[in-house]
Amino acid sequence: MHWVYLIIAGVLEVGWIFSLKFTEGFTHLLPILSYAMFGAGAAFFLSLSLKVLPVGITYAIWTGIAIAGSNVVGIFLFEEPYRFLQLFYIFLILFGVAGLQISSMR
Repeated sequence: MHWVYLIIAGVLEVGWIFSLKFTEGFTHLLPILSYAMFGAGAAFFLSLSLKVLPVGITYAIWTGIAIAGSNVVGIFLFEEPYRFLQLFYIFLILFGVAGLQISSMR
């Protein structure tokens, strides 16, 4: 279950990143509120996963999910420019995250 908490924390981190983008320098109230909620949710679920999972692996996976997720969301929802190499390295991050998960189970 702690892996599920970690995945939820990573997804909420992506929401936190994009709500920060919409605050426009903390001048819009609704994005500020969503920023606080996504951030608090990400921290809460991350803390639940840290009850059992090692800190180093947990942090690497959490940031990997956030990096990959924010790039994918940026590309598909906000039509941010990308290059093939960028996608290649995102896949490397995902494979690295999967490898960390597999290696920590043994």
